[in-house]
Amino acid sequence: MTVYHFVGIKGTGMSALAQILHDMKYTVQGSDVDKYFFTQAELEKRSIRILPFDKNNIEEGQVIIAGNAFSDAHEEIEAARKKGLPIYRYHHFLGELMSKYTSVAVTGAHGKTSTTGLLAHVMQGASPTSYLIGDGTGKGVEDSQYFVFEACEYRRHFLSYHPDYAIMTNIDFDHPDYFANIEDVFSAFQEMALQVKKGIIACGDDEQLQKIQAKVPVIFYGFEEDNDFQASNIKKNTDGTTFDVVVRNTYYGTFTIPGYGNHSVLNALAVIALCHYENIDVDTVKEQLLTFGGVKRRFSEKKLMDQVIIDDYAHHPTEITATIEAARQKYPDREIVAVFQPHTFSRTKKFLDEFAASLQKADKVYLCDIFGSARENQGELSIVDLQMRIEHAELITVMTTEVLKRHENGVLIFMGAGDIQKFEQAYEKEVKMK
Repeated sequence: MTVYHFVGIKGTGMSALAQILHDMKYTVQGSDVDKYFFTQAELEKRSIRILPFDKNNIEEGQVIIAGNAFSDAHEEIEAARKKGLPIYRYHHFLGELMSKYTSVAVTGAHGKTSTTGLLAHVMQGASPTSYLIGDGTGKGVEDSQYFVFEACEYRRHFLSYHPDYAIMTNIDFDHPDYFANIEDVFSAFQEMALQVKKGIIACGDDEQLQKIQAKVPVIFYGFEEDNDFQASNIKKNTDGTTFDVVVRNTYYGTFTIPGYGNHSVLNALAVIALCHYENIDVDTVKEQLLTFGGVKRRFSEKKLMDQVIIDDYAHHPTEITATIEAARQKYPDREIVAVFQPHTFSRTKKFLDEFAASLQKADKVYLCDIFGSARENQGELSIVDLQMRIEHAELITVMTTEVLKRHENGVLIFMGAGDIQKFEQAYEKEVKMK
C-alpha cells in the first residue's frame, strides 16, 4: 500500500493537498515543526497523522511530497533519496494531479484565495468539484469533473501548471525578495498565460493584464465599459452588494453577494465569467454566490463586547486599502482601527510610503514589530520608520494590547501575513480577564 508522506504538511498548500488525497481514499501522513499552525485543524479533523520532523519517518513504500520551504538537504528528503523513494516537489505533484480533471488555476498578486474559495463554492453547486485553497483548505471528490486551485506566482511556482483555464485577478509588484520589478512579475504571468489550454479570464481594469498575450481566448472582466463582462449599477449596503452584469453590451443578470468592497465584486465577476464560459446554469451561480461564507483569514470577523474584531491576511498596500474599504461599507458608523504587522523587511522597505498611505485610510493605526523572514537581512530598518510616516500611529506589543479597549465601539482590523494572530489572541484574553 502506497503512503503519501508530506514533508512540511502544515504549509497552507501542503495541508490542502493532503486533505484532497485523503478524501480520495489515499493513505496520507506528514511531518512538520512542533508548533501549532491554523492549517492543522483540518488535518486533525480527518485524523491525518502529523509527526515531528525525523529522518526515521521515512520508510519503504512511501511517496514523498516535499514542501517548497524545505531544501534537498532536509533530513527527511535526504533519507528518502538514499532509500530511492519517489520525491515530488509540491507544485510538481499538483501539476500532475490536476491533469485528470478540467482544471482552473486562480492566480494574481491579490485576491487569489478569496476567488478560489468562491469559484469552488459556486462550481460545486453545478458539478462535483475538488479544490485547493491557499488558506489551507482542500477537498477531494472522487468523481470530480473540475479541479479548482490557487496558483502562486512567487518564485514562478505556477509555471509547473498547464491548466485548462486561468483566472488572473491582477498583476502587481510584490515579493521584492524575488522579483526585480513589475516587468519581472509581468514576464512570469505572461509565461503562465502561454501554458493555459482553453481560456483565460482576466481583469481588464488592470493595465498590466491588458498586455497579456495568449494562444487561447482572453475574456476580460471589470468595471470599465470595454470589458467582455462588465459590472454596473452597483448598489453597496451594510448587508452586501448587488450589481448587474453586462456581457458584451447585453444585460445578462443581476447578482447579489454577501461581500463588501469593489474587490469582492471583481472576484464574483471573474467567477461569473468562467461559469458562463463553461455553460453553468446562471440560476445555480446566483444561488451559490449568495451562500458563500468566505475563506479563512480573509475578513474573518467576530464580536468582542461592543467591538468587532476582523482577522485579515492583508500584507500589501493594495490589500490593506481593500480591507479598510470593505470595513467602511459594512460598518459606516463605526471607528475603523488598523492593527498592522508588516511581513518581511524587504517588502516593508520597498513599500514604506505606500503602506503609510493605505493605513491612513483607517481612523487610528497601531503597528506591531516587523515579522521578518529567516532568509533576509534586517538592515537599518525598524517599525519606527513606518510609524514616522503615519500621523498619530502608536506601537503595540503583545503585552500592551489593552490600549485597544479605548475604541469601545470600534472595528479592530488585525492585518498581516506573519503571526499577527498572537496580538489578537492576547487582546481577547485581556478583555475576557477584566
